[in-house]
Amino acid sequence: MTNKPIWGRLARRRTIVQLVSALTLNSYFTQYVTKGIPCPALNCYACPAAAFACPIGSIQHFAGRKKFPLYALGVIGLIGALIGRASCGWFCPFGWFQELVYKLPIPKRRLPNRFNWTRYIVLAVLVVAVPLVTREPWFCKLCPAGTLEASIPLALFSADIRAMLGALYWVKLGILAVLLAWMSVTRRPFCRWLCPLGALWSPLNPVSSFRLRVDQAACIQCNRCQEVCPMDILVYENPASGACIRCLECVRVCPVDCILVQ
Repeated sequence: MTNKPIWGRLARRRTIVQLVSALTLNSYFTQYVTKGIPCPALNCYACPAAAFACPIGSIQHFAGRKKFPLYALGVIGLIGALIGRASCGWFCPFGWFQELVYKLPIPKRRLPNRFNWTRYIVLAVLVVAVPLVTREPWFCKLCPAGTLEASIPLALFSADIRAMLGALYWVKLGILAVLLAWMSVTRRPFCRWLCPLGALWSPLNPVSSFRLRVDQAACIQCNRCQEVCPMDILVYENPASGACIRCLECVRVCPVDCILVQ
């Protein structure tokens, strides 16, 4: 276990880490060497600047060919075993984007996490079952991160692509528009209810090498952890929650230093 000053200082620099991660995952010039490597985040392969493969896109690719995605799942499993869902909190460009949109100065709406099992439905249906049947990567076709990072930029800068746009493009824009409105009033809605990559990492949170523990004897249940948590979690109730993205904001603000990093 470590002390609060180290992790608190790191948490204060999380935005910088997220920015560096977004630039690294979309560094363009390395894509000819690194494009086949699954990245530790949801980042669209079709983005013109993408330097790595999206792990969810990789799973769909193999599912569509009725092959087991051993390589992609191995990378996802290794990351999850080491740091759980910390990649969601530190490396995911779309997660960072949701946090930025939530900062808009408009009224907020708090929603409970009890229905966040819906992300497992997205994983089972759109990432596995539908590609198996149709041989098409339907999650990628509808993914709001892909719309933001790839579909919109490609349409803006290519007249040929604009000429081919059909109904699906407007459906994708509609999904992104709904999520933009939602993420402006609710913390990280895509991560909490829809993200299939988070669904894969969530079960590994309790057993990962990097996890949280709460000194229940010292905790005063002030709920400061929930106030700053991007996933709206009461950390002292379940520090190993599958929803936790290990952002360490709770460690940074805890007034009695009862949240410990293992």
